[in-house]
Amino acid sequence: MNPDSQVVAILRGQIADIIFGTVFLFFGLIACAIAAIRRRSGVRLMLWLGVWSAMDGLQELAQLSAVCAVLPHWMQVSVPYLNTTISYLVLVVASLAFLELNVGRIRLFVWGVILAALAIGLAGIGIFIVTGSDDRLMPENHLLAACSLGVLATVVSIPRLSRKFLVLPSRAVLAPGTLIFALQAVYTNLAGTLHYQALRISGTLGFAVLLFSFSYVALQMVFASERRLLAIDKELEIARRLQFSILPDNIPEVENTRIAVAYEPMTAVGGDFYEFLPVDQHRAGFLVADVSGHGVPAALIASMIKVAMQSVTAWTHEPSEVLRRLGTVLSGQLRDQYVSAAYLWIDTETGKARYSAAGHPPLLYWRTADGALTRIESNGMLFGVHLGPASDGDYPVRDIPLTPGDRFLLYTDGVVEPENAIGESFGDHRLEQIMRENQSRPASELSKRLLAEVQAWQPASKSQQDDITLVVIDVL
Repeated sequence: MNPDSQVVAILRGQIADIIFGTVFLFFGLIACAIAAIRRRSGVRLMLWLGVWSAMDGLQELAQLSAVCAVLPHWMQVSVPYLNTTISYLVLVVASLAFLELNVGRIRLFVWGVILAALAIGLAGIGIFIVTGSDDRLMPENHLLAACSLGVLATVVSIPRLSRKFLVLPSRAVLAPGTLIFALQAVYTNLAGTLHYQALRISGTLGFAVLLFSFSYVALQMVFASERRLLAIDKELEIARRLQFSILPDNIPEVENTRIAVAYEPMTAVGGDFYEFLPVDQHRAGFLVADVSGHGVPAALIASMIKVAMQSVTAWTHEPSEVLRRLGTVLSGQLRDQYVSAAYLWIDTETGKARYSAAGHPPLLYWRTADGALTRIESNGMLFGVHLGPASDGDYPVRDIPLTPGDRFLLYTDGVVEPENAIGESFGDHRLEQIMRENQSRPASELSKRLLAEVQAWQPASKSQQDDITLVVIDVL
């Protein structure tokens, strides 16, 4: 028989193994790629299944003479090392895949198997490198694998145990797949013990069935996670609409003023809140509040502030009383959360403004008369902080004369705290500089400019770092 005929004969004899090895390797790479892209429940199981499948496929191909014959010499030399490494470490990877399905005390058993298999594997690989013997510790490895497989088959097969120790969307596929693989393993071991040749394809088919059953479970978990996330996204969208509904629909029309507002929550819902309390065409109150934290918990507190505002409408001209009463209403509702707030009362008929705050960033006040920018603190205690009766309700008030051309800026700390790529905060100085440089711009343009500057300050690779609220009031 000529050499070409020999090659053809070898390929014909090994074509099934080549196909299975290639399929396992390809499936493993695809599973790992999916796990790298999607970070969802069940994805780690998919990752370990991918590594397990790729290892089996590589070993399957590396053991075939038809494949080794076409490899470069340096790769042919590496094949024994590859085979030995996979043979010893495949139990570690398989146990890590099984671990993703476990809950309760059985996880301790699986971790014990992983550590024992890792110790045997590293020792076996070390012995092979030193002595060239690739099976010195293989009996111990096989014994550990057999015990582990026995426990797996038992837990999966008995409904009471599987409900207690496994997180499974369904046992319908995993239980039969595990039992088939276990029977195949028993068959292969009996063949070795009784000294007869086991069908080579049986091991490949057994592994394929187990891999399919585990993959089915992993996909069920991924799809269930996707459905949960879609439901959460839908609920967050509803929460977002509800939160925007509690914010003022319109900016009050106060004579001789121009008002602009910018509001950007960090997530779908945020902890910033603002409210207007218009009395007539000359008088209105402006409240800006910031709840500690972000997301739904902070948004719930913000909605409470909206309700609490209904109790202070009779005291809109008294900033300290507004804040004191808000603090009293909220004190029983806050649970390890704090709220800062600032309240500005404007009366264009008398030409006066009054301001007070509760642990809030300072009011920025541009005085057109002397071209000066002033920081007005006038702060009392945060809502949610209790230092005793003597401190509660103490919110000093600052009276401010109004002059045409004056400007006020109420804001939350989401404006000054964002950091750039090197960890530098946007800061009060930069905010004040932008106000000075744009003092001649209308209120709407200043609010847009400030928002754009803050967003540009943050790295493009990072999402918004905090809720942002701006209220600009120009006196005409």
